[in-house]
Amino acid sequence: MEQPDPDPEPTLDALVTAVATTLMGVDSAGLHHAAESVLAMMVRQLGVDQSFVRFHDERRRATVLVAEWPPREHVPDPDPLGVVPFADADPVFAEAEHLSQIMIVRPSDSVEYQERVREGSGAPPTSLAVVPLRQAGRTTGIIGFLQYSDRGWPAEELQALSTIALLIAQMQGRMAAEDRLRHIAHHDELTGLPNRRALMDHLKGVLAAGGPGTRALLFLDVDRLKAMNDFLGHEAGDRFIVEIAGRLRDAVDPADVVARLGGDELVVAVDGPCDETRAVALAERVQRAISQPIQLGGQSLGRTVSVGIAVMEPADVSLAQWLRSADQAVLVAKSRGGNNVVVFTAEMEKREQVRVAVEMNLLTAIRDGSLTVAYQPIVDLRTRVPVGVETLVRWNHPTLGPVAPELFVGVAEATNLAGELGDWVLGEACRQFAAWRAELPAGALDGFAVSVNISPVQLIAMDFVATVASVLDRNGLDGRHLILEVTEHAVVSDDVAARRTLHGLRAMGVAIAIDDFGTGYSSLAQLKAFPVNTLKIDRGFVQDLGHNPDDHAIVRSIIKLAESFGLDLIAEGVESEEAAATLVELGCRVAQGYLFSRPQPADEVREALLRRAGDYSRGATG
Repeated sequence: MEQPDPDPEPTLDALVTAVATTLMGVDSAGLHHAAESVLAMMVRQLGVDQSFVRFHDERRRATVLVAEWPPREHVPDPDPLGVVPFADADPVFAEAEHLSQIMIVRPSDSVEYQERVREGSGAPPTSLAVVPLRQAGRTTGIIGFLQYSDRGWPAEELQALSTIALLIAQMQGRMAAEDRLRHIAHHDELTGLPNRRALMDHLKGVLAAGGPGTRALLFLDVDRLKAMNDFLGHEAGDRFIVEIAGRLRDAVDPADVVARLGGDELVVAVDGPCDETRAVALAERVQRAISQPIQLGGQSLGRTVSVGIAVMEPADVSLAQWLRSADQAVLVAKSRGGNNVVVFTAEMEKREQVRVAVEMNLLTAIRDGSLTVAYQPIVDLRTRVPVGVETLVRWNHPTLGPVAPELFVGVAEATNLAGELGDWVLGEACRQFAAWRAELPAGALDGFAVSVNISPVQLIAMDFVATVASVLDRNGLDGRHLILEVTEHAVVSDDVAARRTLHGLRAMGVAIAIDDFGTGYSSLAQLKAFPVNTLKIDRGFVQDLGHNPDDHAIVRSIIKLAESFGLDLIAEGVESEEAAATLVELGCRVAQGYLFSRPQPADEVREALLRRAGDYSRGATG
């Protein structure tokens, strides 16, 4: 029986095809294995003794070994062939940087290379063929073939090698482009630091790995960077952030991960186990490094940094909780004036849980009637007769219990619910005032007004004047029955929009009071520019009045200021007869505080108003 012909010898074309197939879709992770496979095919097909691939690293100015076949049995440490500088005296490496065509090197041409190879394999080769990898007119690496016996290189082999070199160079370029895209996707464009995505990936790995001991996360926020941006411009601010990022990178350990989340927010994930003491020491070191002056725009500028620290057991924390804890700690640090280091505590965690619960339920509470209002009487200091009430919102949550107003009002402002909450309180206050007026004798509420706090969001809303007009009309009231209280900060933060709104309110007869006066930034010029009726003296200056000479001087100045501008005055937080008497002596006639009454529900206010009406009635008939 006739025997089949043996398999024909693989052709050079088949070799090129096999190489192309092997390199298809290779990424950085699979580069070494794919390169070894290609070298093995070429060694077998060409009948050479050894082969290698090297890629150039322009940053290090060196050529780097990617793979070799067959692998050396004994590789020294360090490997003399691993990373070789271009400046090496050996011709193979001296010319490799700019090699543009295939080079055949004989033993006498490369003594040093012979020694390097002998160190790894024990015998010098008799010849070395070097094929350049070329991209866009640049040499990006080489393929080398070592031969321990004499052989020539036919033209068809050199052509095949050139084609294979082109395939490898194309793969190299594709991987470089993919690496650049990955770098862009995982690094901040401005600073080059890892970005939020890269940080999340790293922290997921930390938590998944577990391990003994706690891990530390530092959340950094540059203090008052906006002021510098406003002064020098955002370009200078960007240069400042770049400098800060570099200092931060230098201040921590090389293995620590430093990331930029955006703006002036930076995070340090400390490598390995880290307790609170070590984390605080690192935070203080970072603060010292960052606080050193930076030269920008011909000026020496300095900024402090607030640091929040979350030290957690990997097994006991989620990624979201870990980051949220560090963020919460830095917010506390900033609330203390900045330039502080704060470690997240269990107490903060409890407060954060309450805050989250408040945020999740606030909108429903506004819309389903869970909120209530209380009214604190405002009295004439000489007669102690109520002349008005301030409306105060209250929330008794079914599971959290009474929620502090400063908590849920702060949440409302942070979650864009301040306008809706404020409109609800305004509507409820006007509805209740109309109900009192309907139940009391005619004229009993003459000169009596209800005060409502409004948020900065309401003050600059385009339709707020129309909203107030609608509420008053719906309840049969006019502007003289309503006083709207605004903070100094709200008045000066957007003067154009605020002035437009306030003038619209005054045109309806609504009175405007500046709340907590003396704690903000109002100037005499602003008081003159805005249509303000009343100044409310902050409780901080009133509570110790009669005992504290500094408070006495401040209150006297505020009263004189109000008199010079023809403004009414209301003192807040009166808790003692000494404070009340001092206010009367200084010229303030109206006040509110626990000395007279705590905030009351509507029915108790109604009873007080009935007594007031009776007093008026008796006075009229007597």
